[in-house]
Amino acid sequence: MNALRSSALTRRIALLRRAAIAAAALLAAAWLPALAAFPDRPIHVVVPFSPGGGTDAVTRMLSVGMAQVLGQPVIVDNKPGAGTIIGSDFVAKSAPDGSTLVMATFAHAVNPALQPKLPYDTDKAFAPVALIGVSPNVLVVRMASPYQSVADAVAAAKAKPGTLTFASQGNGTSAHLAGELFKNLAKVDITHVPYRGAAPAMTDLLGGQVDMMFATGSAARPFLDSKQMRALGVTTERRSLALPDVPTMAEAGVHGYAAESWYGLYVAAGTPRDVIDKLNAAAKQAVKTPAFLKQADSEGLNVDVGTPEQLGAYVSAQEARWRKVVQDNHISID
Repeated sequence: MNALRSSALTRRIALLRRAAIAAAALLAAAWLPALAAFPDRPIHVVVPFSPGGGTDAVTRMLSVGMAQVLGQPVIVDNKPGAGTIIGSDFVAKSAPDGSTLVMATFAHAVNPALQPKLPYDTDKAFAPVALIGVSPNVLVVRMASPYQSVADAVAAAKAKPGTLTFASQGNGTSAHLAGELFKNLAKVDITHVPYRGAAPAMTDLLGGQVDMMFATGSAARPFLDSKQMRALGVTTERRSLALPDVPTMAEAGVHGYAAESWYGLYVAAGTPRDVIDKLNAAAKQAVKTPAFLKQADSEGLNVDVGTPEQLGAYVSAQEARWRKVVQDNHISID
């Protein structure tokens, strides 16, 4: 009798085990199509700036191409404020499913050094997707300026320490830190004059209230095209495709100089790798469209989409470089 009960119990356990395996298989079968279906809803790309600027324009053009590849709308959401922190924080706290991205810029790499109490850990809160491209800042002066070259500006700064001025669109911006790096490497003393935005800074540069500015390519381009300003040097390691006749700062005599603006897509940390790969592939296709390439040319943007790992390594190096400049020059946010 005991043998019969034991045999029945064994058969019952075997049946339960097979049922459990079958249920698990059905659950997996239901789950896999859901993963494979990404994206199954609109994608949102947060621009942490107001509409109308260079970052906004590049992101909107990129979103058109990405939507065509992904088969879902790609919507640009402007969330400006606090030096890009508001928009970045929104993405850091979003669901890690690939449906919300941020178009990160220079500020993403600089904020950890400038902002000791960020609401997120930059290195842990985000996962890199794709570097879209890099662009130079341009050292510009008004056409009436006596400075015809970088060497002229350096000589004047050394002759009268502390008297020459350079404008920026605010403390901690690419224009500001590009000027601080220039001070360090050229060993000159020039005075920083921060403004609330690029437009008033450029207005005062044209009016002679300040001597020079390391303007972004997009801000400088209209004034260079209209011959209201003169470009003395670009800040990237290589010459800009948009300004091929303008030397790099290093070529102009400031050895070791390299500073650049950049655009890169990030998602919240924890986003599945296959989702990140699909977004990366979509970005690679989107930057090849004629419309995007035309926008990139107007921005002076050198398009260079690589792997997520390449973006991560690039931004880590940027963080280290600018942290040193911030510390050496005792830079803080007002």
